[in-house]
Amino acid sequence: MQTGEQPPVQPTPQKNELLWTLIQIAAIWLVSDIGYYFLLPAIGAQANYSSGSLAVTLYYAFWIGIAVITFWPLYVTWTRYAAWDTFDSRLASYIVWSLSFGGCILFAAYVLPLLPPIHWKESWDPPEFVLASPLYFLPKSFEILFQQLLIVALVLTLSAQQCSIRRISICSALAFGGTHALLAFGGVPVGYVIRFMLSAAAFGFIFPYLLLRVRNGFAYSYVIHWLYYAATIVMPHIFLSAVK
Repeated sequence: MQTGEQPPVQPTPQKNELLWTLIQIAAIWLVSDIGYYFLLPAIGAQANYSSGSLAVTLYYAFWIGIAVITFWPLYVTWTRYAAWDTFDSRLASYIVWSLSFGGCILFAAYVLPLLPPIHWKESWDPPEFVLASPLYFLPKSFEILFQQLLIVALVLTLSAQQCSIRRISICSALAFGGTHALLAFGGVPVGYVIRFMLSAAAFGFIFPYLLLRVRNGFAYSYVIHWLYYAATIVMPHIFLSAVK
């Protein structure tokens, strides 16, 4: 090295850890989506949340295990960055869990079957969620948990880098919105893909605040995520109903 030259900047261990975690999150999310669209049909299973609900549920249960194993060292640091200890109020947690679980079951088993049937007039096949049956929500609930675990890993990784909650929220919005572009693999029309990407970005922006600043925030984050799909399924029954 000549006199006056600056030594090359070496990445710090902390930045290396951040990059490696981001690569893991992206890889797990991408491979799980590709596997859903291509692996399940290849082994004779239906890649459909309603007609192939058991296979899809088992598929995402597997990926939930992969996420927990991969990011467990991050999950155990949650209390360092959150405003509340995990389950610091057992009674509140029991209530939130019971109401959330009961509400999801009530909607899927009793409300959805009562909605008016859909009269589809388009020349192209409707997206899967438009014709969702109550069984749709069994695998969807597992998939949402899987995605929430990846979001938590992202949030905790950025928190370890001492990023502000605003920066974490922006990164979460970009990542969560961007991953929904993968819906195009399922033949979802471009308009629906864009709507899901924008909605996911909006939710991705608020998830970090819930996870880090709100007691039982993970439950609220999960429920909001779940309710979006419930609303998405209800709307076609209202606006495309055969009953006028």
